[in-house]
Amino acid sequence: MGAQLRVYKRRIRSVTATKKITKAMEMIAASRVIKAQRKVAASAPYAKELTRAVTAVGTGSNTKHPLTTQAETVRRSAVLLLTSDRGLAGAFNSNAIKAAEQLTARLERAGQEVDVYIVGRRGVAHYNFRERKISESWTGFTDEPTYADAKKVAGPLIEAIEKDTAEGGVDELHIVFTEFVSMMTQTALDDRLLPLSLEEVAKEAAPKGEILPLYDFEPSAEDVLDALLPRYVESRIYNALLQSAASKHAATRRAMKSATDNAGELITTLSRLANAARQAEITQEISEIVGGSAALADATAGSDR
Repeated sequence: MGAQLRVYKRRIRSVTATKKITKAMEMIAASRVIKAQRKVAASAPYAKELTRAVTAVGTGSNTKHPLTTQAETVRRSAVLLLTSDRGLAGAFNSNAIKAAEQLTARLERAGQEVDVYIVGRRGVAHYNFRERKISESWTGFTDEPTYADAKKVAGPLIEAIEKDTAEGGVDELHIVFTEFVSMMTQTALDDRLLPLSLEEVAKEAAPKGEILPLYDFEPSAEDVLDALLPRYVESRIYNALLQSAASKHAATRRAMKSATDNAGELITTLSRLANAARQAEITQEISEIVGGSAALADATAGSDR
């Protein structure tokens, strides 16, 4: 019994130490998710207005441009997958990877070649383990992404969309990221960044019944679109990186809270088992003392006869 009691006490100490770690990680994630939420809210208006500007140029001209013109035959597409550099976030990374794989399978069934670009060590490790081709990857900034990181990611993608498919370019650009809905809800989404669907964006951006104005472009609509293309892609990727970071912190907070609660329940269970083992040990010692006393009394009575 004494050995069993020592095992329980050792496990209680171990789980208590783990509980302190998970509680600290929960508090850190809670503080980070608030900052990430603020950054998401701050970046949304710029991305929205830039999309409206691109829509205005696209609908106000007949210029064919990679930003607004759908290819007659889509031969190759690029998929940008946003994951995190660290784990301990529940199903955050697995849901994003699953959404990217479903999108890739859908594009391949449509007869397209797919080039995969990945942000985050978890996504890179997943694809490397399965020996899948990665066109390019970026790591080390997923917890607190900056606009400079978004520009670094957008650069190769913009080059790919501007190239002809015969030269290794792509016709479409898709992004898979985790949208931050609330502290309890984060949803893995796939969205097509390029070419921009003008009709859908116009319906979302313009109030019902509003008459769109006529535009005159200087020097030309094509030059305006050339200038807007990198800014549009960068802003959308930056917003997606911020959404993904906020979602990751929220998922980490939820996972660490669950781990802390489970550790507390385990400590309670182990404490009860330890108390039962200690009580059994005390009972056994008392029984041994009583038995020894009885045996001694019997021996003394026998010698008196």
